[in-house]
Amino acid sequence: MKTWTQFRERRWSGPLLALASGLAAALAHPPFGLLPGLLGYAALLLLIDDASVERPLRSAFWRGWLAGLGYFGLGTWWIGEAFMVDAANQGWMAPFAVSAMAAGLALFWGLAALIYRLVRPTGVTRVLVFAGAFAALEWTRGHVLTGFPWNLPGETWRAGSPPSQAAALVGAYGLTWITLAMAAAAAVWREGRAGRIALGIAVSALIGLNGYGAVALSRPVATGAPTTVRIVQADIQQDAKWDAVRFSQIVQAYVSLTAKPYPDKPADIVIWPEGALPAAINDYLAPGTWVRQAITDSLRPGQLLLIGGYRYEGPADRAVYFNSLIALRRTAADLELVGVYDKHRLVPFGEYLPADRFLTAIGFKSLAHLGDGFATGPSPAPLQVSPDLVVQPLICYESLFPGLAKPDPNVRALINVSNDAWFGVTSGPPQHLNLASYRAIESAKPMLRATPTGISAVVDARGRIVPAASLALGKSGVIDAQIPGMGQVTPYDDFGDLALLVFILISGVASARPWIVKTSSSIARRRNLS
Repeated sequence: MKTWTQFRERRWSGPLLALASGLAAALAHPPFGLLPGLLGYAALLLLIDDASVERPLRSAFWRGWLAGLGYFGLGTWWIGEAFMVDAANQGWMAPFAVSAMAAGLALFWGLAALIYRLVRPTGVTRVLVFAGAFAALEWTRGHVLTGFPWNLPGETWRAGSPPSQAAALVGAYGLTWITLAMAAAAAVWREGRAGRIALGIAVSALIGLNGYGAVALSRPVATGAPTTVRIVQADIQQDAKWDAVRFSQIVQAYVSLTAKPYPDKPADIVIWPEGALPAAINDYLAPGTWVRQAITDSLRPGQLLLIGGYRYEGPADRAVYFNSLIALRRTAADLELVGVYDKHRLVPFGEYLPADRFLTAIGFKSLAHLGDGFATGPSPAPLQVSPDLVVQPLICYESLFPGLAKPDPNVRALINVSNDAWFGVTSGPPQHLNLASYRAIESAKPMLRATPTGISAVVDARGRIVPAASLALGKSGVIDAQIPGMGQVTPYDDFGDLALLVFILISGVASARPWIVKTSSSIARRRNLS
């Protein structure tokens, strides 16, 4: 005890513990899955309460920022792998990019800690104010500069687990508030009877989440007309796509897997991932090209092919580029275009450059070897690929966003094509799969996910990977499966993030409690004096 007291008296102990609390919370996320790390939020609450008396606001922001630095540093370190694909030109930027990403995202946690400290809550209401401040800033993180809602605290729970099913009720943002409040309650358990009650409520809420989830997972889902799918994962590493000599080999890898004999009847739909072929769709599908013929020959008449890639519109000197998903149908002897979906939510600094004119003028664009990027597609809308099949595409990054695509009862499945090959064998791909699977839970729609190098999977309407319907990192092959059934319209479909707003209002009332009590006491004193 003496040693611990001496440690806490050190000026650097608070910042160090704040950093550790963020790391602990990040370790609770898949693929690590160390759920006791959620107690990092309770530790952070206590550390913000214990901020410097001389400069409490600055100290609170600093501790919140350091916790965020640990959380996002561990949660997004995999982005550095993308710069190693072209290591000669961009490898030097990897440590700066990882550091800048973590430091920038951590600002949201610093602001949340600052807001919490400004309110100066007392007693067990601190738990509600903490949850409200951090959940509000997490929502903000998901919307500023198109947003980057990677690893929301509410998505700590493995998709498909009982607690994750609450996303169908309140969405990932609402589940973020619940998760933060439950975890932070451990910070007040020693504060008399009220603290024990708060902890008891948190434990009851956790039991309730698991109970509701167990019931939800046991409910059958509606099944539509049997539709079969083949997802192709050719395991083509990203650096191989820069080699023009290998282009024909890449095409051959995809068409060979597509034409592979079926265990039963041929699939109705074949899905290739985002960036499957390293060339413009317009070029390799131009009439008369050998690639178009090779793709045609790999399909059966009547089969649909969904393929992700980039395309352009307009003259060559003023072409506008889109990151797209196109749907093709094999006719008797050729390919017929069925539909096109253009990506709406683009990756800042990856697919478009914020403040383009300014950053170009100061030379950042050329220094970072950034091109002109993609144009923004229209708001996400369903794609009708056959008379009886409507799907909702989500290209890569778009699968991170709760409620990005408006609910549509006609949609049979979500189609998520992603190029996770950029991130190699890191924690990025399994985390991306977990986060994307939350969109299936929120909408009660199955998801068909295709990536070049893994993890490709068929995810059911509860966020679970269908048995024997996934391909791990570094595996080449196909997934042959039937599209799973879909559930009923969810409360999240109907009400969106209304639950989060209600939760934040509850936090707001809790934050106003000291003022209400003080005002009421003042009024009572005046009445007594009169």
